[in-house]
Amino acid sequence: MSRIDESRPFLPVSIAVLTVSDTRTLDNDTSGATLAARVTGAGHRLAAREIEKDDAESIAVILNRWIDDPAIDVVITTGGTGITGRDVTPEAFSRVLEKTIEGFGELFRMLSYQKIGTSTMQSRAIGGVSRGTYLFALPGSTGAVKDAWDDILVWQLDNRHRPCNLVELMPRLQEHLKAAS
Repeated sequence: MSRIDESRPFLPVSIAVLTVSDTRTLDNDTSGATLAARVTGAGHRLAAREIEKDDAESIAVILNRWIDDPAIDVVITTGGTGITGRDVTPEAFSRVLEKTIEGFGELFRMLSYQKIGTSTMQSRAIGGVSRGTYLFALPGSTGAVKDAWDDILVWQLDNRHRPCNLVELMPRLQEHLKAAS
């Protein structure tokens, strides 16, 4: 259930989109284009958009660069979350995440089950936080991107969503660093 508190002003966040694929280009990357259009259509800023091969080290390098960029609040990847040998996006995420948001993957698969049935078990969609930046890995199909954005992320990345949302937690994501110093 989505509840927007219209009495609160909308706060746009800066989102980077990474397509993980050995074959896609900006010309034929429909899932990345769909995600970028939904990000800006919701009123957020598209901070960056790139395509990277299915290589965990290369993906982790881009993730780290974007995590360290203060102009990027959220990173969303599409592709590489399956179970074949070339699907390594979750492995790249495991190199950079401080905390996993287990509920994201669980919720994505629950919603996806309603559309594709048991085939959803092949998705290793994952969410998490690293150094104050949210990260979400989505499957590479355009349908999966639409499902994840339209049914989960558009709401959780809207500070007006009630009873709670991820945006209002952003100022507190690095509390552990302050406590350590």
